[in-house]
Amino acid sequence: MPDFATLSNSEILIAFAKGLLLAPAALLPIINPIGVAPMYLTLRGPVDERTNRRVAKRVALHAGLMLLAAMFIGAQVLSFFGISLPIVRVGGGLIVAAAAWKLLYDPHADKVTEPVGRTARSPAEVLQHSFFPLTFPFTVGPGSLSAAITLGATMSFHRPAQVAMAVAMSVGVGLTTVAIYLGYRFAPQLVRGLGSVGTTVLLRFSAFILLCVGVQIVWDGAAELVLELARELARLR
Repeated sequence: MPDFATLSNSEILIAFAKGLLLAPAALLPIINPIGVAPMYLTLRGPVDERTNRRVAKRVALHAGLMLLAAMFIGAQVLSFFGISLPIVRVGGGLIVAAAAWKLLYDPHADKVTEPVGRTARSPAEVLQHSFFPLTFPFTVGPGSLSAAITLGATMSFHRPAQVAMAVAMSVGVGLTTVAIYLGYRFAPQLVRGLGSVGTTVLLRFSAFILLCVGVQIVWDGAAELVLELARELARLR
């Protein structure tokens, strides 16, 4: 067990503060719940206010659990199944790029501005889709999962400061989850404030950025795979 008596309170607090800021700083720019709000509403479809809150809460909860799992056991799970992180990036990046491409050229995407009372699907059906595709891969995709796994790789439990930082990063994931919930919970208000033209512009621009992110993730994964292949070929020579 780590001996907390050997470490001053100030050092523990500094480590905790560092971990608390590190997780949201690494995850939120990738997830960007406010920027993708129009796309989220398009995927979710028109629903009533109560269902909107339930879907946002469920997506945020699923996202938080996935990020925590990736941070603490993601590397071990990939190793168990013999899957490398570059493979995850390529596969997940293709999914993200495909979803973004569909949103970018969807002629019905502007229906996000329709009144929320006109429900095309039942609340139960919408809630069934709260994990796929709303949580994965839309909210928590290969980029954020890779970031969470990377954060987990930096964690250690041998020293009190490291334990404090690990706890703080878990709390930081919780703060990220709250940000996801608030961004999705108030997405209809954001879209109404932007108006029809503003929503269309933000939707198409966000879809294009998401497409670029997906291509970048695929490129990074493919580049790592090529480097691994080159190293293997050099070793066999």
